[in-house]
Formats: sequence, C-alpha cells, structure tokens
Amino acid sequence: MNIIETNRLSRRYWRNEALRELTLTVPTGSVFALLGSNGAGKTTAIKVLMNLLEPSGGEARVLGVDTRQLGEKERAQIGYISENQKLPLWMTVQQLLDYCRPFYPTWDVALEKTLLAQFDLPPGRKLKHLSRGMLMKAALLSTLCYRPKLLVLDEPFSGLDPLARDDFVRGILEASELGDWTVLVSSHDIEEVERLADNVALLEAGRLKFSETTESLLGRFRRVDVTVPGPVSLGAPPAGWLELEQKGGLVRFVATNFAAETTEKACRDYFPEGAVAAHPMTLREIFVTLARETRAQPKGATA
Repeated sequence: MNIIETNRLSRRYWRNEALRELTLTVPTGSVFALLGSNGAGKTTAIKVLMNLLEPSGGEARVLGVDTRQLGEKERAQIGYISENQKLPLWMTVQQLLDYCRPFYPTWDVALEKTLLAQFDLPPGRKLKHLSRGMLMKAALLSTLCYRPKLLVLDEPFSGLDPLARDDFVRGILEASELGDWTVLVSSHDIEEVERLADNVALLEAGRLKFSETTESLLGRFRRVDVTVPGPVSLGAPPAGWLELEQKGGLVRFVATNFAAETTEKACRDYFPEGAVAAHPMTLREIFVTLARETRAQPKGATA
C-alpha cells in the first residue's frame, strides 16, 4: 500500500514550471527521501502534497484522499516540520507540549515522557533560549507525540551544525523504533539522508530523474577504474557510462547500471589489456555525478 501517490503532478508559477508531471509513490512504512539541489522542486512538491499549494495539473493522494480535499481528520494524522518552523518562543518546552496535547485525541503521554528524556530537552526552559538544533527537536517531539501516520520533514537539517544534525537524525532513528509511521524527508543534505532513507527519489528542474530503493541505487552505481598499459583512444562511451576520463595509465568512469560480469566484459571489449576494479559509491557521490551530468546537458534537454 502507498501512503502517497501522484500522477503527472505539476505546479506552475507564472511561466516557471516548478513541478513537471511528477508521478511518484511513497510506500507505507518507508523512510522516503526526496532529493535535489536548491530550486529542484522539492518544497513545491511537499506544499502541493500538504495542500498548501494547488496543483496546476495532475493529481495527488495522501492517506488515500485527494490532496485538495485534505480535511481535519487527515491533518490530524500528518506531522509537518519545515526549515522555517514557527514556534511560540515565549513558551517553555513543557508549555508547548501542554498546549498541543488537547488538539490530538491520539496523543500518547507515555511516548511524550520517553521522547522528552530521549531528546534531552529541558522542559522548563523557554523555546527562545534553545539552540536551533534543540528547537527542531522540540518541534519533532510535539509532532511525534500524537503518533502521526505520515511525518513530513522539509529541509529539516538546514542551518544546523554537524553535532545538531547528528542529534536530530539520531532522534528520528530512535523515535522510529517507538512508532509505526511513514517519513517523507526533503533535503539536499545527502549524508544525513543516507543514514535515514530506505527509498530515494531525485528531482532536477521539477522533473523526476529516478525513484527506487536506496539499496537498489547504491547497488547499480560504481566508480570503475581501469588500469591500462598506455594512452588509449576514448571514443563515445557505452550507454550508462558517465564521467569517462583518462589520467596517465588510469581510465575512470561511473557505471550507472553496474553488473559485475556485464560491466567487466564491456571494459574488456573497450580496453582489451586493461585491469578492472569497481568501487562502491556513497549517495552523495551519486548525487554529485548526476548533478554534473544534468548541468552538462544542453539547456532544455530532458534527463
């Protein structure tokens, strides 16, 4: 079952098409990362899904309901935290929780106590005296306590220092063991997302480049080194080879559909006397490679 489904979802700002026919599914129970550089369309997509913006075309369903029809019942099952989160800074942490609790029939007091201690938040301290990292944890705490079915995080790591990011990610990971929810996280902070996500989608210029499990993505990308006896002529590379280059006796490229036997055979055909070595890539390395490839395409070309 999918908690989010979109079909050719589009959003236009005047002449700028921020979201272009996005067709996407988010499986229930997954931690789904929506990646892309600034301006790729991630926040627009999330705002349309949350019914903060109307789509210009196509459709989207969240919790089985058309996003344009999301009502009080559905919103009570969705937690939404953004980089521009507004909190009543004059309140203490405990006052924030006391204020939010009556609005949610599903509020779990036992979970509140567990997370308050787990997040190491001082209940008597005013929010205005908390660091940005602690503020984000307070927002997360006030959201998780009513056990939403869907937790949406829009650029949650923005402006956080490395230690605060680590604390925030750890908080999400630890909290996930205490509840049954789906997480949709939009970010360009790839290192943090790699620790969280089991599904990944990449947006570029409002278009979906791919959507697949993190395991599948990391499995099909490899940095391949071919040691050759001397200079070779690099013609047009086989399909799926990116960033093909030679430095001395080393030829290097990125295989986007790596399969040990098939890729090694293609290398032997291309470099008969070469010695092949393939190396795993991180999610960040894959993201950078694809971003460079998109930038190198002629303006207006589709991915």
